[in-house]
Amino acid sequence: MKRLRVRTVILSDVHLGTVDSKVAEVNHFLRHVRCERLILNGDIIDGWQLKRGGQWTKAHTHFIRIVLKMLEKRDTQIVYLRGNHDDILAKFLPLEFENLLVVDEYLHEGIKGRYLVLHGDVFDTVTKNFVFLAHLGDWGYHMLLMINRAYNVWRSWRGLEYWSLSRAIKARVKSAVSHVSKFEEHIAELARTRGCCGVMCGHIHTPADKMLGDIHYLNSGDWIESLTAIVEHWDGTYQLIEYSDFVKQFPFPDEDAAPEEQAPGAVPEAAPRFQDEHSESPVI
Repeated sequence: MKRLRVRTVILSDVHLGTVDSKVAEVNHFLRHVRCERLILNGDIIDGWQLKRGGQWTKAHTHFIRIVLKMLEKRDTQIVYLRGNHDDILAKFLPLEFENLLVVDEYLHEGIKGRYLVLHGDVFDTVTKNFVFLAHLGDWGYHMLLMINRAYNVWRSWRGLEYWSLSRAIKARVKSAVSHVSKFEEHIAELARTRGCCGVMCGHIHTPADKMLGDIHYLNSGDWIESLTAIVEHWDGTYQLIEYSDFVKQFPFPDEDAAPEEQAPGAVPEAAPRFQDEHSESPVI
């Protein structure tokens, strides 16, 4: 089995325990990567939804098993950062067990400089100060996802590709665009005050790889709609990977895989750059 070999992998917002988590896709991604360090940047398990009933499947358990296998058998360092949906961890942080580190923030020593890593909910005023409104907003978001699922069933009947209603709203509604912009500015400023050259975050489900002044801003997106991750290559460069491109390079073993292992609807395409270990040539 061919695999993508990189120095670091950064994932966030998998939201295990929810019906909309694309757990089969993230499991496929993790099975086909090898790395020295895996950074799980918050909201990996959705405690909020599990309290309301949620949906935990064997595929969700399999995600935990894959991560533990990376930790135990492949000597991968696992860094788990608390998010707002798994905020129960805040009572016990920091925790360290050999190669497993569970923290609020993390300083990643990249080849080309130091990066501040945090989930990002600290800059969300509603999440931080108005917990009831945050839960209400989360309920509304999942209702929107439910409508989106039904709408995309109708689109599939008509032979149309997957379309994300919530991503369209975030891209077009002025207040949502402003919220994302302010979030990025605040988190970049925090990285600047910490003497870092960049920052890695999640939380807002908006993947990004760009410069904000002198700060390299990386957002790993989510595994509900965008299906994206950040990787650090062996030469120290970072890349935002979209699953739709990844699965073309590293396909499922056969097209008749079980339903929970099927690839998702289309996501926006980006030019991939998959590299082998210590090499700048594409993986074959």
